[in-house]
Amino acid sequence: MYLGFDTSNYTTSLALFDGKEIFQSKKLLSVKEGEKGLRQSDALFQHTVNLPQLVDSFDFDGKLSAVGVSAKPRNIEGSYMPCFLAGVSSATALSKFCGVPLYKTSHQVGHILAALYSADILEYINNPFIALHLSGGTTEVLYVTPDNDELIKAEIIAESLDLKAGQAIDRTGVLLGMKFLCGAELDELSRKSDKHFKYKVPMKGCDCSMSGIENKVKNLISSGSSNEDVAKFVIDALCETVNSMLLAVTEKYGELPIVFSGGVSSNSLLREYISSRYNAYFAHPSFSCDNAAGVAIYAYLKDSL
Repeated sequence: MYLGFDTSNYTTSLALFDGKEIFQSKKLLSVKEGEKGLRQSDALFQHTVNLPQLVDSFDFDGKLSAVGVSAKPRNIEGSYMPCFLAGVSSATALSKFCGVPLYKTSHQVGHILAALYSADILEYINNPFIALHLSGGTTEVLYVTPDNDELIKAEIIAESLDLKAGQAIDRTGVLLGMKFLCGAELDELSRKSDKHFKYKVPMKGCDCSMSGIENKVKNLISSGSSNEDVAKFVIDALCETVNSMLLAVTEKYGELPIVFSGGVSSNSLLREYISSRYNAYFAHPSFSCDNAAGVAIYAYLKDSL
């Protein structure tokens, strides 16, 4: 059994992996109504409170083989967020107490591995592929290759230069009176609109700009557009943006397998839009949002080397 810890900005998560099945336990961090996020000190405190509760939720009396933990957002120099210290502290203590190895990775690698596992294509770690990481803090297209040390190396080849996909969704949702995090509720609301919005995506090479989406949302609201149409505009604009990035990347890197990860990837309209144009792989929504599944899988794979 391999236990993974992930303490991201908005979810405390644990996962057990037995080599075949994943058992997950998660708890969303609490954000006050009307607010658009959390300070890192508040996130760190909530993770510290949540972790013992999640550990207690597992009915597990076996022997651990190794522990995995996401220690930072990405596997690049300078990548750091204090909220990950909660997971690192607990995972380190547990590995030492049990006398088993501790394997540290990044939140992003965890997302990618969880998506591969959910799509039943974990063997893709052995060859290059394209991964999209779409979340509240990240909108990136990644060139993923095998790596002896990190298991997989994710190089950013396209990204949003300003607003991120999840931010566009959450800020719109808050403006419409939704409680943060807004992804699931905005997804449901957008499906009630029968409009289709065209959106010209500002591109710089393979990179995009998404700040115009938020400005357009405010204009639509002030002009009296329905909440359903505002929600649909955001998703349509997001679909066009992701498509523009993929077109640019495909032209430069050629046809490679495409894997979607991150919470925004669970949006139903985005999945339909992309699936009609690309042979892309999507994780089940429970493996798209922040989770420790990929981190537990990382520990299993590293321990098997």
